[in-house]
Amino acid sequence: MEIKILGTGCSKCKTLEKITRDVVATNGIEANISKVEDIMEIMKYGVMSTPALVVDGNVVVKGRIPSAEEIKQMLTK
Repeated sequence: MEIKILGTGCSKCKTLEKITRDVVATNGIEANISKVEDIMEIMKYGVMSTPALVVDGNVVVKGRIPSAEEIKQMLTK
């Protein structure tokens, strides 16, 4: 599984990255997590408000921080 956190480095982006990494570690999910901070790269996903979460090339959340439970459900379905 390929997970990308899209965000320019704001506190919300850092929070989303931390929660996502915690969910992956806690649930033993096999995933590569990367952080994308380049605004041009972020715009390629059609995201205008960050933070955003991309799973296997699909934007699953944008403009908000989902709960850990929400992220778990997205990653395990």
